[in-house]
Amino acid sequence: MFKKVLIANRGEVACRIIRTLRQMGIKTLAVYSEADEEALHVKMADEAFFLGPNPARESYLNGEVILKIAKKSGAEAIHPGYGFLSENPTFAAAVEKEGLVFIGPSARAIASMGDKLKAKRLAHSAGVSCLPGGDVSITNQHMAKKIADEIGYPIMIKAAAGGGGRGMRIVRNSHSLPHALKSAINEATSSFNDGRVFIEKYIENARHIEIQILGDIFGNTIHLGERECSLQRRHQKVIEEAPSPFLTPKIRKKMAEEALRLAKEVQYYSAGTVEFVVSPDKSFYFLEMNTRLQVEHPTTELITGLDLVEEMIRIAAGEPLRYQQKDIQFKGHAMEARLYAEDSSRGFLPSIGRLSSYEEPFACLNEIRVDSGVREGDAISPYYDPLFAKLCVHQPTRKQCASKLLDSLNQFYVRGVFTNASFLSALVHSPLFAKADFNTSTIDELYPKGFTPSASPDPLIPLGIAAIIHCIKYQFQEGKLALLMERKPYFLNVSRETRDYKVRLGKKILKVNTNWRPGDSIFECTLNGHKLSLQLDPKGTYFELSWNGYKASPLVVTPRVAELIEIMHVPQFSETIRILRAPMPGLVIDVFVKKGEPIKTGQPIVAIEAMKMENVIQAACDGIIESISVKRGESVTLDQEIAKID
Repeated sequence: MFKKVLIANRGEVACRIIRTLRQMGIKTLAVYSEADEEALHVKMADEAFFLGPNPARESYLNGEVILKIAKKSGAEAIHPGYGFLSENPTFAAAVEKEGLVFIGPSARAIASMGDKLKAKRLAHSAGVSCLPGGDVSITNQHMAKKIADEIGYPIMIKAAAGGGGRGMRIVRNSHSLPHALKSAINEATSSFNDGRVFIEKYIENARHIEIQILGDIFGNTIHLGERECSLQRRHQKVIEEAPSPFLTPKIRKKMAEEALRLAKEVQYYSAGTVEFVVSPDKSFYFLEMNTRLQVEHPTTELITGLDLVEEMIRIAAGEPLRYQQKDIQFKGHAMEARLYAEDSSRGFLPSIGRLSSYEEPFACLNEIRVDSGVREGDAISPYYDPLFAKLCVHQPTRKQCASKLLDSLNQFYVRGVFTNASFLSALVHSPLFAKADFNTSTIDELYPKGFTPSASPDPLIPLGIAAIIHCIKYQFQEGKLALLMERKPYFLNVSRETRDYKVRLGKKILKVNTNWRPGDSIFECTLNGHKLSLQLDPKGTYFELSWNGYKASPLVVTPRVAELIEIMHVPQFSETIRILRAPMPGLVIDVFVKKGEPIKTGQPIVAIEAMKMENVIQAACDGIIESISVKRGESVTLDQEIAKID
């Protein structure tokens, strides 16, 4: 077994790999860029070495420097995690050439499956069903139009060297094809340094389901069941679960058999994932094979009891698989929610800043698991992926699992940057999630412009909690309280007996038991017999409450204020839509208009790249471009003026 392993990655995946290596008694070596000098993975490792400047191509993608560090430090193997160099066959081959071990599949397998076009050809030869479409790289618009016309719209443009939703565009008509093709090529080039793209038929209302496999160098291969990854935003997975609530036992068995057939075809070893797109009638088609550890691997670990990172390490060390297919038992249901630093109200745009508060839900053994790469006080930089943590839960049934995930999301308290936590809570709380009635387009269709927390359908919940907080803070025992919410007055009766509270609004009664104390950021309670957690944000004389995707700001006032509120003047604020501002910091990669040019609502103005994603800023009104304040290649800050529309 290895004595020292270098982790060629950062953030939560580096921390997760370090934990397993530590349990196995293997020394760990971290690498870091300038932005990550104080990062958690650096502090956790036994040793850490500086890589280079912040841009990934000068640090985490610099395989030559990583190899020099590995040799110098005495590392025997390198674990690439996911992203960066994890699916780079040139790097994997270079590691082996230097006499080190690449903890992953062979360079040949990575090259075969990492290139989506080669993978499609191999899948065909293995008898795996594939989507209609070309198996050649698209070099011009004429080629793209020809293939699209042959298979029919809608189509999907995909990066040949990519994954993780990068370089992917859905095209529904020939008019949209030129811009989508250019945009996909730009994003593929930026993310993978490889601008090749190809075209496949796009399946409407499809599910995304993948099979986890393990193989050793002796030709033994098993599968570890499937994961449902259909809840996606812009082709980026948001919530995953295992097993899939959509598959039948027959389809599940057939899909696993095809995945293993493909693994045998490429002589695959290590951990890998064969991904399928599944139509509403449960027909399934091969998408791609990821030759690395997946972000969502904890869901499989929770239902099987296996540590996939440990298995990868043992396989790389030359050990045979420790399990046969009959040994794999699936227990319960697991879900994973990805926590991103992004502003959901601004179309899920990336958010950067320092974590002024960071509180994870209490991790219970075999029930709640948090894979995180940050601590309170850490900074979220604009240089890397905005994923900073993964919240994973495991319960006997899917219903219990969803309930546990929702409560845990409500307890995940992060401030200093915007996060998608409230959006995730709303998603898990929704009827469509409870019924598993979703597909890969659901989020984009329901939230095309982003997500903003809504008001609670039951106003008594926030009003009652605010009243109880007032009672605890000011030792108010019982009586009548006046509150305002959205400028509407409410009069509540409150009674208390130790930790039990009864709040009455008209004929409605709220019974609450809580141990909350002033200073706690989470209000945990039992409300009418059901557990509920709410996040509290102090706003001067009141608290803003958020839970289940809802937000409310009830305020305890004097009875006289409550009586007069409806005749009080409301200040009016006018907002202009004729000044376009940068919704996030980033790099201007294209300017689509010129001064004096007439434009229409929704027309692209500029494209800004942030956290490896291309974001197109569109006009919010008709008019004429009065001025353009930025140019291609220029960096912009949050809310910096981009253009004016006359």
